[in-house]
Amino acid sequence: MNALRSKKALFVAAAAIIAIPSAALAGDGHQDNTWAAKQAIKGGQARNVILLIGDGMGDSEITIARNYQVGANGRLSMDKLPLTGAYTTYAVQKADPSKPDYVTDSAASGSGWATGHKTYNGAISVLPNEKPVPTILELAKKAGYKTGDVTTAELQDATPAVLGSHVINRDCKGPDAMATCAVNDKVNGGAGSIAEQLVQTKPDLLLGGGKQYFDQTVKAGQYKGLTVAQQAQANGYQVVTDAAGLTAASANKPILGAFAKNNMDLEWVGPKPTRTGTEPAKCAVNTARTASQPHLVDMADKALTVLDKQTRNSRKGFFLQIEGASIDKQDHAANPCGQIGETVAFDAAIKRVLQYQKQNPDTLVVVTADHGHTSQIVEDVTLGYTATLITADDANMTISYATADIAGSQQHTGTEVRIAAGGPQAANVLGVTNQTDLFFTMKRALGLK
Repeated sequence: MNALRSKKALFVAAAAIIAIPSAALAGDGHQDNTWAAKQAIKGGQARNVILLIGDGMGDSEITIARNYQVGANGRLSMDKLPLTGAYTTYAVQKADPSKPDYVTDSAASGSGWATGHKTYNGAISVLPNEKPVPTILELAKKAGYKTGDVTTAELQDATPAVLGSHVINRDCKGPDAMATCAVNDKVNGGAGSIAEQLVQTKPDLLLGGGKQYFDQTVKAGQYKGLTVAQQAQANGYQVVTDAAGLTAASANKPILGAFAKNNMDLEWVGPKPTRTGTEPAKCAVNTARTASQPHLVDMADKALTVLDKQTRNSRKGFFLQIEGASIDKQDHAANPCGQIGETVAFDAAIKRVLQYQKQNPDTLVVVTADHGHTSQIVEDVTLGYTATLITADDANMTISYATADIAGSQQHTGTEVRIAAGGPQAANVLGVTNQTDLFFTMKRALGLK
């Protein structure tokens, strides 16, 4: 009888292991994730696509933010997407597009995922021959999807600009800044500056900085004499300039939110690196931040709320891009706390998006960067500039910036960067892919022609 009971117990235990393949074996705290990985691979079409770009957010920048905010063994929201790969980020040379330009800028890299084509540094969704090509947002809009473009930079900055404008030089942000883009200038019969083209493309939401360019006057065409913001209003946009206005904005009309003259204010401040390092310190909230500016998570939440409401009774959903822009800008400035604060704020937006995806699993979410950057975690002072911060582990972390003098601008790097995703078509980020492949993944997910 005891032998029978023993055999029965063994059978039940074996059946339990077979029935739950992802369960950890007794005495082993490390879970087998094979089953979970298989469940994360979904083909078919997505109703929504949300692309989150951490500008300049290479693996080093992610690790620095993780160590500081949640500790070395902690995990950020961006670490929790189920499928992760890497993609290459190189641009091409304008004079000879058959040759790579190994270190991209945000214009060429953004044009890559926005259009599926490689181009030269400085180009905004035009080919090396300066001819425009359709973007993922333009194609989605044409197919009946709602669209949104959100950033903490100027809306005319490279990453938001690539979705809804086509100029031969990224500096052509407003009607008064067209000296290097004569072919695009409205006075010469072109489509206009980035600011003008964005409101002409008419995403359902445009949220970020860059108010000064929307306040410039259109110089030719139907809207000559009006500001770009007035042109937007004439085409049905609600124009808001602070957090209260964003909260009050109706979901029934397009929203143009311009919350700063240039880039939006930083979240955190802290010690500046020096040649000889700094005393260990903590970052602090930027008390000089304009209180009327929304945070990135606020803009993300409004975008999700509005686009969800607009598409609730439609078969087609939306395409939305959200950029944490000043990770890059503070890496350029060798400002570790500025950089970390922007990464943490970006991660808060990712957390909000993942909450939305949990309720709407037919949403493809992709989190990636446009290029790598300078900052490195090092053992001690370097030949560059270092600062030491006290992390969530109550340990010291020394960060080095060594690609330019402290008074200059730290450089991008040509490394591949992380790309992580969840939802329909997310498996296409696995392995090592090319930045331009992301365009085709999103296009396939939305069923675009």
